[in-house]
Amino acid sequence: MAVPKRKTTPSRRNMRRSHHALKPVGHQECSNCGELKLPHHVCGACGHYDGREVITEASA
Repeated sequence: MAVPKRKTTPSRRNMRRSHHALKPVGHQECSNCGELKLPHHVCGACGHYDGREVITEASA
């Protein structure tokens, strides 16, 4: 079985983990009501998507 010859230093360990950081979530304004929403998702405030009403106000 392969065993490391030397202990991995904290610097080398942390360099390996440099890509593990969380990226910020991008939000966009809804074109209908102006609330922030995730791109390519239905607006939770007004129920619009791509310029048309997908979810009616009564069912939301």
